[in-house]
Amino acid sequence: MRNAVIIGSGCAGLTAAIYTARANLSPLVIRGVEAGGQLSLTTLVENFPGFPKGVQGPELIELMKKQAEVFGAEFMEGDVTRVNLSRRPFTLEIGEQRLETRALIIASGASAKLLGLESERKLIGHGVSTCATCDGYFFRGKDVAVVGGGDTAAEEALFLTRFANQVTLIHRRDQFRASKIMQDRLSRNEKIKPLWNSVVVDILDPGKGEVTAVKVQDTKNGAVSLKPLHGVFIGIGHSPNTALFRGQLEMNEVGYIQTHEGAKTSVPGVFAAGDVQDHIYRQAITASGSGCMAAMDAEKFLEREH
Repeated sequence: MRNAVIIGSGCAGLTAAIYTARANLSPLVIRGVEAGGQLSLTTLVENFPGFPKGVQGPELIELMKKQAEVFGAEFMEGDVTRVNLSRRPFTLEIGEQRLETRALIIASGASAKLLGLESERKLIGHGVSTCATCDGYFFRGKDVAVVGGGDTAAEEALFLTRFANQVTLIHRRDQFRASKIMQDRLSRNEKIKPLWNSVVVDILDPGKGEVTAVKVQDTKNGAVSLKPLHGVFIGIGHSPNTALFRGQLEMNEVGYIQTHEGAKTSVPGVFAAGDVQDHIYRQAITASGSGCMAAMDAEKFLEREH
């Protein structure tokens, strides 16, 4: 029997671990298959407070993990395969193991949707990004591309115009799916050039460890062309990692967990933090803040029980 179990080991989960550990709740953190969350896939993080020269994403995650361990948090490798939130204590299955907990903090995050290219995977953090707010600064005065045609891609492209020389918006159709107001903003921005009816089929050059160009195929005639670039931002959205909780927790129409009065969910004793419930900000610092909220809400919940 555990007082608190935390699912996820990104900024939200690790901050929740620090706070629950300091509250003497002896939390268990289940790290998950994407241990460390999206920060583990990035390089330099310059907008996390306290690091004037920036910090490497994996290093920041490791520092937070060590801080949680100092206060007594425990960590378990593996991925939760089943949960039962219909009664307390809640039960979780991690492979062959079964756990019970009085309080549960869900910080399983969201995964950026990717194109599925091998070169894309190799160049993540080396010119390929899923977050303009995180990485746009590194492309000051350079030419970049954003892949997508919805509001996510439009927001990424508009933000990147603050830094980039030119932003090519690559879309598989001949018109954007973004909202009317976003389309108007795109059309008014001289730095943004749409590339219609096109899909990215490869990203160069993993051998050099940096982005030098993209191979683009015309969806109408099949012609393949090469477009020199310094960076590629994938703007086709995110998927919250909430499949485990469908039918057990209230979610919005795209699967993000609904929270109220802080980090509370529709089930008393279950709390949610970070990108698993935040589809607006999606920053390391906001994830950490909501992890703190979830931990404090869990502590108060358990105090009331006793």
